[in-house]
Amino acid sequence: MPDATTEGDALPSWDLRDLYPAPDSPAIARDLDRAEADARAFAAAHAGRLGTHSGAALAEAIADYERIEEVLERAMSYAQLLFSGDSNDPAIGRFYQSMSERVTTIATHVLFFSLELNRLEEAALERKLADPALARWRPWLRDLRVFRPHQLSDEVEKLLHEKEVTGAAAWSRLFDETIAAMRITVRDAELTVSGALNLLSDQDRAVREAAGHAIGAAFGRNLRLFSLITNTLTKDKEIVDTWRRYPRPGSYRNRANMVEDEVVDALVAAVTDAYPRLAHRYYTLKAKWLGLPGLQHWDRNAPLPGDDDRAVSWPQARDIVLGAYAAFSPELADIGRRFFERPWIDATLHPGKAGGAFAHPTVPSVHPYLLLNYHGRTRDVMTLAHELGHGVHQVLAGRQGCLMAGTPLTLAETASVFGEMLTFRALLAAETDPARRRIMLACKVEDMLNTVVRQIAFYRFETLLHDERRSGELLGERIGELWMQAQTESLGPAFEFSPEYAVFWAYVPHFVHTPFYVYAYAFGDCLVNALYGVFQAGHPEFQAKYLDMLRAGGTLRHRELLAPFGLDASDPGFWRRGLDVIAGFIDELEAGA
Repeated sequence: MPDATTEGDALPSWDLRDLYPAPDSPAIARDLDRAEADARAFAAAHAGRLGTHSGAALAEAIADYERIEEVLERAMSYAQLLFSGDSNDPAIGRFYQSMSERVTTIATHVLFFSLELNRLEEAALERKLADPALARWRPWLRDLRVFRPHQLSDEVEKLLHEKEVTGAAAWSRLFDETIAAMRITVRDAELTVSGALNLLSDQDRAVREAAGHAIGAAFGRNLRLFSLITNTLTKDKEIVDTWRRYPRPGSYRNRANMVEDEVVDALVAAVTDAYPRLAHRYYTLKAKWLGLPGLQHWDRNAPLPGDDDRAVSWPQARDIVLGAYAAFSPELADIGRRFFERPWIDATLHPGKAGGAFAHPTVPSVHPYLLLNYHGRTRDVMTLAHELGHGVHQVLAGRQGCLMAGTPLTLAETASVFGEMLTFRALLAAETDPARRRIMLACKVEDMLNTVVRQIAFYRFETLLHDERRSGELLGERIGELWMQAQTESLGPAFEFSPEYAVFWAYVPHFVHTPFYVYAYAFGDCLVNALYGVFQAGHPEFQAKYLDMLRAGGTLRHRELLAPFGLDASDPGFWRRGLDVIAGFIDELEAGA
């Protein structure tokens, strides 16, 4: 395995003191005590009175609500980041749970506000919105009222809110702590789950196979626990969805993403219809390149012959990504550079740390933090480009304030996937060796298949799981059958799956933390493919329009954001346009072969 620190500096660790000095800091207690007092005063001043407020008075109330929310989000961000850095430490686990409970209790005092706003009649609210002070908050009110048909009584809403810490949140914590504590022995080496998964892209097929069997065995031993977590969370979601009258399991996520069910259906249909010309075709090529009659699951991310997967040190990765960003937009690179100049990134590898990678926005008054597990592979460079895109987006959108900076998941993936595309194109343009260019192109196809086809297969698995769970609890073996069904459909005839692959659903955190999140990756990738095509075609002032799109945060919907580029996600041709980019890359690989 490449050594991520063979050249230059050691991997960076973040410093969370921009949020709070330490878990026992008096500043945390002081902030939360003040937030609780403000929340009680806010309720006393406004509960039951919103209908009589003028537009200006309602605008002032929303601004006060935002200030309370920012304090609570800052405290929770600190606790979440600490827990992500080391969930093995029981003191940190206790702090995280204590913070969750305290913040939930305080938020209960202001829960009435969104509920009461949603009870305002449209005509009455429109009259208030005539006041310019309130008109500023129109996007937030618009998004809040998407959930109006699914709102329950105040008492039920309060109960669901308060029980979250002992319900879904507790099961999610159990999942995280179990994954963090697991150790997987591969060829006498004891590894974390992240370390073992990393070996599935090792050069040596024997190492990959050993890792595949070991991961399957480890999760197989924990199958009852992961099945219980999955069954419980799926049933919990069904209960809440039924009470809220959502038509199907994915509907809540679509509402939260501000995208219609029909648009998601069109995306899923387009990708599943394209399985044969994308994944099936590519993996048939890959089996030939590897000289194998068929692929096993541990060959999916195998390096291609001639791919030395040269080690990339952290300083090299930084320069590659920032260089690609700067070639597109100096402003984009300048914002990205802050993350490296300041301790805003944790890329270290250690037990207890959360696997994978993420960008956490924290709150607009502070700054985002990035978490990566950097192994020094080319894919890790792309992950850095991806998460830095999120971070830059979060910085630019921060000017919208705490309530309107966040974007739906479908749009949140735009800047990250675009950052990956910029980095890939820069690397490809700099490579003069035809053989190396072919390998780079194949690696990009694999990344795109992982982002589009694999994530839609994940979505299909979730759909099958949640639909069948409504008839009763599922055994772990049955969950595995649904997983294998979705995987076989997506990956195609080139694969011969060994039995232990049936438990690989158990390590995917999105199924636990954010059900039906995963299609957002495919949405973002196809959107970026179409967007990048517009950029390549020389669309006027593309960079300025792109930065404006990121600055908009959550104030605009996807139709409004894409309109300046002449794109429309509701057009069925939009998704084909994005998928055609992947198919075109595979055409090029076939021609070269």
